[in-house]
Amino acid sequence: MDAFQLPKELEVWRTDMARLAQEVVAPLADEMDETDQTPTELSAAFAEAGLFATVFPSEYGGSGPDMLRFVLAVEEIAKVSAAAALMLAIQALGAFPLEVAGTDEQKARWFPELAAGSSLAAFALTEPEAGSDVAALTTRAEQVPGGWAISGFKHYISGAPLARLLVTFARTGEGPRGVTAFLVDATRKGVWSGELHRKMGIRGYPVGRIHYDRYVAADEDVLGEVGRGLRVALATLDRSRPAIAAQALGIAQGALDHALGWARQRVQFGRPIAEQQGIAFLLADADTAIEAARGLVYRAAEAAQAGSPELTRLAAMAKLFATDTAMRVTTDAVQILGGPGYMREHPVERMMRDAKVTQIYEGTNQIQRVIIARAMLRR
Repeated sequence: MDAFQLPKELEVWRTDMARLAQEVVAPLADEMDETDQTPTELSAAFAEAGLFATVFPSEYGGSGPDMLRFVLAVEEIAKVSAAAALMLAIQALGAFPLEVAGTDEQKARWFPELAAGSSLAAFALTEPEAGSDVAALTTRAEQVPGGWAISGFKHYISGAPLARLLVTFARTGEGPRGVTAFLVDATRKGVWSGELHRKMGIRGYPVGRIHYDRYVAADEDVLGEVGRGLRVALATLDRSRPAIAAQALGIAQGALDHALGWARQRVQFGRPIAEQQGIAFLLADADTAIEAARGLVYRAAEAAQAGSPELTRLAAMAKLFATDTAMRVTTDAVQILGGPGYMREHPVERMMRDAKVTQIYEGTNQIQRVIIARAMLRR
């Protein structure tokens, strides 16, 4: 039971999402992790429940945008499967660049099918030499009659083989102002998803490479201004980090719930281990950190909804604190279960593997500290 007071309609939504997580997602979680495959019924269930629609305006078939409603959904799904929750987060990540810089025509083209879940999106930014240093990317777009020919490749792209819309960042000039964002249709000639990466965690949602061989993007597929793609990328990440923070929050809460249930039943030295001080303190610290993380995550979601000037700082704080909390809580959950916690039949083993990547993607936690410190110095 969390202490953050939500309006009644959002509490009802949270209850609905928890039911969906238990009835639909939880039975798929172990198989997704074992096979590293995404069941087709997952996106269908999310679409039917209106989960994709929460970040899209009603005029394009959405039910929002409502960022708090969205992060509640991500949190509840992540309690049972971080990989399933990633599908929601990545759909939003692919849509936010259009919210930031898209024209009415571009939104009308893509938003309805993304809101309905009939098409999925991906955010194609990362390259081998362009991770934290996004300005170092080398994928290039050469101006040709009527558009731009894109060549190069991306890696570590979540949802790469499933997505139809690839928001792609390519170099059109030199320096930080030489990057442009493009809307790329993965069903067209000149672009394809390559090999998938073998991952430690979030197994069940694919991460792979994308190759471009003179893919021609029309002039109307330029997202925002030519040469201002990094602005689009950074503004997008500000909006999407609360979702990753919510994913981490859900992982942490799911691990704590499982560890607490185990500690109440496991008897050693004549009493449940939850009553042993060494274990009780681990549980207390986890509950405290999760509650603090929840407050930051919801506050960041509200800042994203309001377009607050504090969004960059709050989103970085939420992502930093919630993901560090997830890593610590899942590690302690494995410790509380002891030997069984290290075995694959217990979900805390999967949750610990899943938690690690949340400290890395959408900006490492070292980068989040840089963002927060810069915001402090500007104030």
